[in-house]
Amino acid sequence: MAAESEIKQTENPSTGFNRRKFLIGSGALGGLVVAWALWPRSYEPNVVATENEQIFGAYLKISEDGQVTVIVPQSEMGQGVYTVLPQILADELGADWRTVAVEPAPINPLYSNGLLAEQWAETLMPAGGEKLGEHAAARWVTRNLADREQFMLTADSTSIPGFAESFREAGAAARILLTKAAAAQWDVAWESCTVDNGIISHGERTLRFGALVRDAVNQDLPDPVPLRPAGTGNLVGQDVPRLDLPSKLDGSANFTGDIRLPDMVFAAIRQGPIGDTMLKSFNRAGARKITGFIDAVEGEKWIAAVATNWWAANRALDKMSPVFETRGFMADSEKIDTALQEALDDGPGIRFLSRGDTRGAFEKDNLVAARYHADAALHAPIETRTATADYKDGALELWMATQAPVAAVQAAARALNIAQDRVTLYPMLSGGSFDRNLDNAIAGQVALIAKKMGRPVQLIWSRAEDLMHDHYRTPSQARFDAAMAKAGRVEALQIKIAAPPSAREQARRLFEGMDNVKAMRSSLGEADIKAVAGLDVPYDIPNLTVDHHSAFVGLPTGNWRSNAHSSNIFYLESFIDELAAKAGIEPLSFRMQMLNNQPRLARCLTSVAAMAGWDGGLDSSGQGLACHSMRGGHIAVIASASRGGSGLEVRRISATVDIGRIIHPDIARQQIEGGIVFGLAMALGSATRFQNGLPTAKRLRDLSLPRLAEIPPIQIEFIRSEEKPVGYEELGVPAVAPAVANALFSATGVRLRQLPLFGEIS
Repeated sequence: MAAESEIKQTENPSTGFNRRKFLIGSGALGGLVVAWALWPRSYEPNVVATENEQIFGAYLKISEDGQVTVIVPQSEMGQGVYTVLPQILADELGADWRTVAVEPAPINPLYSNGLLAEQWAETLMPAGGEKLGEHAAARWVTRNLADREQFMLTADSTSIPGFAESFREAGAAARILLTKAAAAQWDVAWESCTVDNGIISHGERTLRFGALVRDAVNQDLPDPVPLRPAGTGNLVGQDVPRLDLPSKLDGSANFTGDIRLPDMVFAAIRQGPIGDTMLKSFNRAGARKITGFIDAVEGEKWIAAVATNWWAANRALDKMSPVFETRGFMADSEKIDTALQEALDDGPGIRFLSRGDTRGAFEKDNLVAARYHADAALHAPIETRTATADYKDGALELWMATQAPVAAVQAAARALNIAQDRVTLYPMLSGGSFDRNLDNAIAGQVALIAKKMGRPVQLIWSRAEDLMHDHYRTPSQARFDAAMAKAGRVEALQIKIAAPPSAREQARRLFEGMDNVKAMRSSLGEADIKAVAGLDVPYDIPNLTVDHHSAFVGLPTGNWRSNAHSSNIFYLESFIDELAAKAGIEPLSFRMQMLNNQPRLARCLTSVAAMAGWDGGLDSSGQGLACHSMRGGHIAVIASASRGGSGLEVRRISATVDIGRIIHPDIARQQIEGGIVFGLAMALGSATRFQNGLPTAKRLRDLSLPRLAEIPPIQIEFIRSEEKPVGYEELGVPAVAPAVANALFSATGVRLRQLPLFGEIS
């Protein structure tokens, strides 16, 4: 891996949201020089309406027959965003839920995810300026630059906190316009009218929304637009029917693989080992023996077979026997482990969190240290990467599920060397993702194949291709050192995380158009605040440091459900349990004595202990405890587990959750429960090792995922709260693996310090 030290940083200044957009002044945290072009601008909606529909801003249109259509800019991946955000708007509007529909938003700066841009500010800063993201001016620049650059992204549980207020304001504005139109007809004050279930009333007089839409769009809005008092509507807080569910149940919902166009053909693809790989040769003649085979399309790094059906295309690839050549590094688990260990032991670290002074505390004798490891993990959604494209007259139509629609359009336009406005994207429902759909390489591939074939093409990656060319959950190693007082109090804690700068690497792919290798090379050695996500320790430890040690692992890495929280909280909560055992204090009491400033998390802990019948986790009881606060939400988990002759048995998982005001209780429960199952899968499997540039896991059966019959009973209790609603889609994941590991320690006395728990690393 020494060759990587000679790699030069590269960037493509011609695409999107890149480092050159930031003008950094002198000094380590020099002032931001804001160019005039970064100042906020106004944009107009580009929503398409029929003749009988009227557009009410960027998020809403209403038809004359009363149909309320809500425009949602976030990708629906099963997390319920196509229901929860419309529910917020419809509640404020006073709509009848039976009349509400949803459609995906077009690309427009109005739909930029400003909250996510602020959260990613440090990642988007040039190397060396990561901590600028802590400054209000930097966050302001990031948010406004995000608007200008159409920062449309679905990630990091930001859909609800990032868009709830905008949807509520959109509903309020439309309600007032409709009310004013009704009041004008009745010659009464609009403030004296009431709105409920899609009907505006004044005394005995009533009018439905549809009868008012044409007059309403010509009314003026007051400034500011008044919102309804909380609790006035009848939708928020209710389990209203999901808008995406009926079509999914009856099969009428369209996913990308369901698209059928006239004269369409099907394509399968092969790509070589991970790394700087090029297509060297293939046997076209072999493919001609396959019935239905039409042609082969060569990319620089891949080969695709096109046929009248996908099965024939995939078989044709087998007959082609493509040969690839990989230069330089090749992914190998032993080398990855060594690189992480060397970075942790000898590499320079960047300190992202510090409080107190740890130096004096570690001169004492009562010290505890532990090392942990997490392998790269796979997304493995049910739907593999799929895209459909039609290229005609220098323009491309593209159907695909994506969490980054602007990046998808850019990838297709770049591949064809055409302007972005010549690409029309139709966002599709996603058959799962877990952030897999932040990868848009398939958009460029299908665009090139469609152009070569001169007819519509649907490209589907096989399961093996999807696993072999994932953007993996970041492999990492950690070292925890603690100094303890005689009474068991933790005086100081040092945390060191060795991991590649995954978030910065991902940003290069998304916003600068780099391929996997260039993104890895350009971020080589950079510090990444996302690598230490979740380690702003909630416990009252007076002296604390958290460092990131950047490592090159030769794998494309990126977002994964709960990101680095998934491994970092396994490390932290396992180590807290080790400290409790060292101090001879049962784990719940040990945590509670250090949570004086975290009342919401402490309440989760005490509530789950009561619900699960916490017995202290002592005397081989097999109970384990873990907790976590993440993006404003809080969770505590108790797992009951044992290890027998047939392997690990998790008998029950209990969780208490505080996510503020809940919009849709059933969807919230589904997401927390789904996160818990995902966390259990992470504890038992989901990971892969690497040999010769390829993952050893090539099928779902290789991932040791728990089967449905192996999922234990799951108890979930929500704490009632009127705090602002937060994103909860990932909250259920991080605390499960440490709770299971701590339960196994309670049951067997064996401490497992790696993910997956029964992996190859000991």
